[in-house]
Parts: sequence; structure tokens; C-alpha cells
Amino acid sequence: MSKIAVLTDSTSYLPKDIRQEHNIEMIPLNVVFGEEEYKEELEITTEQFYEEMKSKDMLPKTSQPSIGLFEETYQRLAQDHDDIIVITLSSGISGTYQTAVSAANMTENIDVHVFDSEISCMPQGFFALAASRMAGEGKSVHEILAYLELMKDNMRAYFMADDLSHLHRGGRLNGAQLVVGSLLQIKPVLHFENKVIVPFEKVRTAKRALTRIKDLLDEDAASGEPLDITVIHANRPEKAEEIAGELREKYPTASVYVSYFGPVIGTHLGEGSLGVGWVKANLV
Repeated sequence: MSKIAVLTDSTSYLPKDIRQEHNIEMIPLNVVFGEEEYKEELEITTEQFYEEMKSKDMLPKTSQPSIGLFEETYQRLAQDHDDIIVITLSSGISGTYQTAVSAANMTENIDVHVFDSEISCMPQGFFALAASRMAGEGKSVHEILAYLELMKDNMRAYFMADDLSHLHRGGRLNGAQLVVGSLLQIKPVLHFENKVIVPFEKVRTAKRALTRIKDLLDEDAASGEPLDITVIHANRPEKAEEIAGELREKYPTASVYVSYFGPVIGTHLGEGSLGVGWVKANLV
């Protein structure tokens, strides 16, 4: 068994079978409907979440894992490991990273290394998968963290929200950054910059936004180097599969995954959102 444990939070949305296959531990964030709190990926499925969203008038809220849950998880992993690499969603949109660090400072018997992915969803999952693969190959913590930093420099992800009001009301998109007046009439292409979600370009229709994202992917794929690509959807599996099929045909050397915006991220993006993320598969 590898002496390095890999732990990520639930917003990487790695399916349970993938986590088990790659020995990746997961710690859940929470989604709250009124008085009811659910640990995403454990107590509520993504399908159940979007059904629940449709039936409620108020937007759900989200909350990060407790410091106690991190501590308990670290102590459990300390029984069989020497180090833990923790990969969290961007510290710019959640306090999860800081809580993971605080818990690490309170934990003895094991060295905990917390890595801020500065992103979320399956691109965050790519970091966890790479860390797990390298740990299995016997790489050191230093080598793994250095590679993750290299990945971060090469990670790209762009997405579009079907309804910007979710992001705006949830405080994840600053009104001052958006087009005044026609806020809800446009489909901006969004991305992470300096750890937060900001508009990348303003586009008039969803179709044009998707075309622009594909053009950006094309620029990076032009070198012919193998890419790991993910198509991410908020309750639009057919559309996501259609896009993934196009990308597999266009980029035969790429590995193309279909993933999803689960409850916590879906709360802020809203149903109907789509995204595409990618990173070079072999950076060294």
C-alpha cells in the first residue's frame, strides 16, 4: 500500500467506483434546503438535487465540511499512511481549503499537505487522479506536489451558466464585473481567474458560447499532445455526451470524460450549465 494517501473534497465529483479504483478518499461538502442538510455524494444524489431545486422557491445554501470531519479523516488515514495530500476546490469560492489547513495544523502523527486546486469539478478531480497515480508509482510527496503545480499552470476550464442569477445571488459572481443592465440577456463564457469565477468573454447566445469554448480547446489541442478533457453538465447528460462524442472524434489521442456539476456547485451555477475543461496528459 502506498504510504501517501490522496484526499479530495466532494466537489471534484469523482464517481465512487473511480475513487475506489484509485484509492482516493473523499470528504463531503453540504447542501442545505431549508432545515434539511445533506452531505453531497453521500446523502443526496445529483439527480435528486436537481429535482429538489425545481420544487423549491428558495435557492439552497451550501456549507463546507467541519474542521472536526477533516481531523477525524486525517487521524483515520494516519493509521496506514505517512503523508496525506489534500486537494480542495478553489479557496476563492469556499473556505474548505482554509479549514483543511487548520485541521492539518491540529493533527499529529501524519504530515498533511493541502493543495488549493484554484478550480473545481472534474478539473479538480484530474489533480486527485494524477496524485493517486504518482503515489502508486512510488513518487515522493515533493514530486507529486511539484507535478500538481505544473498541472495548475496548464489547466484550462471554461463554462457557461444557463441562468446567471444563481451565481449572482450566491455571491460567487460580482455584479460590478458583469454587463450593466443586460445581465440576464447574455451568455458570458466564465472561467476561474485568481481563484474566483469571472467572465472571460461576453457572448450573445449559448450556441456561440459553446463554439467559443471549443475554439479555445482547439488552440491548445493544435500541438497534437494528448489531453485529458472533461465535458461537465448540470442535468444535461444528452448534450454532454453529444459534445464528448464530437471531441473524441476530433481528438483521437485525447481521453474525454463526461462529468457533472453536483449539488454544491450546481447551487451556484444552476441547472442547464455546461463546461469543458482540459489539461495536457503528460507534462513531464
